[in-house]
Amino acid sequence: HNMSAYMIIVAELTDPEGFQAYGKASAALIPNFGGQYEVSRPQENILLEGEWPEEKKIVVSKWPSVEAALAFWNSPEYAEVKKLREGKAHVQVRLVSGTS
Repeated sequence: HNMSAYMIIVAELTDPEGFQAYGKASAALIPNFGGQYEVSRPQENILLEGEWPEEKKIVVSKWPSVEAALAFWNSPEYAEVKKLREGKAHVQVRLVSGTS
């Protein structure tokens, strides 16, 4: 059976208002590929160690498999959505397999 996967996105927003269109479009597309948000706009967001400016947001999505997440990431649909955030944030993205 496939191991679940998590996509971890760290985005330092340079244009928070402009970034919202990307957020909405991405949120609408993710379920089509079997993904779901695990962390997005958390109520509790507590810095325990190190430096992490308020502009730096974190989003975590869960996927049924690494393959499902990659299918989303490499899709023509997401390529269009991704254009919406160009110039609006500095983004790092990692895809990791879960423990089960």
